[in-house]
Amino acid sequence: MSKRPRAPKKAGGLSPMRRLMIMLLSAAATLAVAGMLVAVWVAWSFQGPGPTAKSGDMTTVMLRHGSSLPEIASTLSHEGVIRSAPIFVAAAQVTGAARRLKAGEYEIASRASMASILADIRDGKIVRHQITIPEGRTSEMVVEALAAKSDLTGVAAAPPEGSILPETYQYERGEDRSAVLRRMMDARDQLVASLWSKRQPGLPFSTPEEAITLASIVEKETGQASERPRVAAVFINRLRQGMRLQSDPTIIYGITQGRPLGRGIRASELAAETPYNTYAINGLPPTPIANPGRAAIAAVLDPPKTTELYFVADGTGGHVFASTLAEHNANVAKWRAIERTRGSAPAVAAPEPGLAGGAPVDAPAVTVEP
Repeated sequence: MSKRPRAPKKAGGLSPMRRLMIMLLSAAATLAVAGMLVAVWVAWSFQGPGPTAKSGDMTTVMLRHGSSLPEIASTLSHEGVIRSAPIFVAAAQVTGAARRLKAGEYEIASRASMASILADIRDGKIVRHQITIPEGRTSEMVVEALAAKSDLTGVAAAPPEGSILPETYQYERGEDRSAVLRRMMDARDQLVASLWSKRQPGLPFSTPEEAITLASIVEKETGQASERPRVAAVFINRLRQGMRLQSDPTIIYGITQGRPLGRGIRASELAAETPYNTYAINGLPPTPIANPGRAAIAAVLDPPKTTELYFVADGTGGHVFASTLAEHNANVAKWRAIERTRGSAPAVAAPEPGLAGGAPVDAPAVTVEP
């Protein structure tokens, strides 16, 4: 019996197995190319330039305390500073930054890369606001300045007079006012502790609190930093000799608690026996009359050696000093002449605090109101 002849193979034909292998290889190659493209896109999304800011050159983003990683990514995406929240989440997890992200206010530059944004949030490069407290402000005025900052929260009560160090302080948006105030008080305590330990021996006061009280008077008597040591020396010389300080700002504090008086000191106020009237009391008033700055505190704790006991305005914004009452009276006469040439006849005991002319003397430097 003869065998049936086999059908001849078609030229170029592939077996099913070979076709399957080719299909698998083709799919793998396609997937590899797609994977490479995705990897390139992810890398570009992470390292490349980010979106353009919606307005201006910066975008402000607030990340609330307690935010989860997905919430942070969603916030950044919603604000238009990153292109993909999932990529941000993955990058934070892969790099280990996810456990170190910090809440706060961030300013993100237009076109900033996702990598730089993640690094800034990981490093806590939040926006720092600042408040400047000028020397010579009362504690109540400092609390009012804090209350005027709408980017702070909470309520702060006025601390004791003289317990704040006037400087510039940084804070975060949303920080509690009492926390900022506490930093101001801590800064004063640290400064006083440092300067007190190096104070000049033989000073006519025995406690840091008394030093701050005298420094506050020095602060209010002159607005010129270069004069503070000399003014401090005058008051210390008077204390050593048992002379009254006769400082006009102390009278004003007793009347207005440090607010501008808006007029001259009246004769009745000059003669009134109040705890703050250093024309009527011996020694220092019971508390500081303001918050003195670093220079005034340093001047009181290390004053220059002088014999001067008096000073009065010199007409140029500063003061002229004297060691004797005769010299001082001559200086007062010159100041009165300057006032007359300016058309301001003497009608008040002294100018407002912060202006030149408040002088410790044995008698009022100018005529007082009746």
